[in-house]
Amino acid sequence: MNLFDVVNSTFFNPLASNSSNRINSDALLAVYDAFEHEISYKIDRSAVRDAVAGYLLDSHLTADENQQYATANDFANALLRKFCDCGWLTEETDDTTYERMIIMTDRGIALAEFLQTLIKPPKEEYSSYIFNIYNRLKNYEQWKNNPYVNALKEVYKNAKKLSNSLKKLSTSIRSIIEKMVREETLESLTENLLSYCDGDFIKEYSRLVKQQNIHIYRTEIRSRLEKMRRDPDLYDLIVIGCYDEENPNNEADAEQKVHDMFDSAIRFLTDDYDKIMNDIKKKINIYFTLAIGRARFLMNNDVSKQGCIEQVLKFILDEYKELDGNDLLPDEFTGLFTLNTQSYIDTSSLRFPTKQKKVSFTGATEAPPLSDEDKQRALEQQCREAYDPYSRRAMKSYVSNLMGERREISAADFPMTKKGDILAAAAAAAYAEENGFEIVILDGYIEKDSMLLHNFIIRRK
Repeated sequence: MNLFDVVNSTFFNPLASNSSNRINSDALLAVYDAFEHEISYKIDRSAVRDAVAGYLLDSHLTADENQQYATANDFANALLRKFCDCGWLTEETDDTTYERMIIMTDRGIALAEFLQTLIKPPKEEYSSYIFNIYNRLKNYEQWKNNPYVNALKEVYKNAKKLSNSLKKLSTSIRSIIEKMVREETLESLTENLLSYCDGDFIKEYSRLVKQQNIHIYRTEIRSRLEKMRRDPDLYDLIVIGCYDEENPNNEADAEQKVHDMFDSAIRFLTDDYDKIMNDIKKKINIYFTLAIGRARFLMNNDVSKQGCIEQVLKFILDEYKELDGNDLLPDEFTGLFTLNTQSYIDTSSLRFPTKQKKVSFTGATEAPPLSDEDKQRALEQQCREAYDPYSRRAMKSYVSNLMGERREISAADFPMTKKGDILAAAAAAAYAEENGFEIVILDGYIEKDSMLLHNFIIRRK
């Protein structure tokens, strides 16, 4: 059966791009909202008209902008007639009061709910599907009179909903990853990480894989489904219920449908669920791996300051080089630079101009003299700007202090009470191997004070 065999041929016309689709869709939702506190989808026509007219006035869709209508009520009446023609609404006269009534059709209700879902998708609580399946099968008294409708059909429906929700989740993670790799600053990356960890998705996903883990209930769910399928009397009762409820062509079709529903539910809970969850975990790992790599890149590469750093390094080397060729820095500079080793500088640290500039004439520029106060102020400013709380050396000291005499620490041992803590934990993991530690990424997440961090262990080598 085709969709257009059951709906009005003009059912979707008001949503076409050339038919004031924005006004029509919002007006339909205004009609739908008018029934919110009613006992049925049948109310006085004037009430529905007033609801639509109110929307038109609130949206500043005045009669002047629609010259064919004298008032907002005329415009609303025209919209109601259009909705009746396309099958969203019907109009009839009440047998008792003889007043004109507006009735919202089943398909009109379905369309309005669909539009609401598109505008604001509902939040998914994945673990509720597992609870519904488990509790339904556990309470025999609830479904013994009609095991098909009250047991198998509900289990199959919840398993299908969970499968669809997790597939949509697996698909949507890609957009999160794409958004993350577009971040250009360490601050925006941090905000993105925090919003991700504070988001509804990560909390609901965490509940699914920890508190309401399907593995806790899966064995008993599968056992009860297999028991239902192996019980001849109960199985026959389920087939009869399917035949009465679904109206198949014959009993053999009903039995095949029941067989497929059992197989589909058990296969999802046994195999398909694990495949989907492994795919989600893989994508989440990609997200955090990219985030850590991006954080490392942003902390080590700042093109806007690179030229200044090169000039300062060259000045210091030229100014404080002794005759024997050794480099010696004053004590007040030791906290800013380490120039005695090559462990923090490589051949790609310096950038050279792509075009060699030819000097056509020589000249000299006199530098203005600096007072001692200016020098001290410039030195203090440079010290402040050079301080990086998430540098590799700072993270090595941070991890060593947390580890103490122990051989290893996990993500749970890191404090996470403020924004900087989660960035420090990510930086510690990013620099672990460079600082002489061994890092092992574990499954699961650590949750502290509404913050979530991928679990890991840092060990001494």
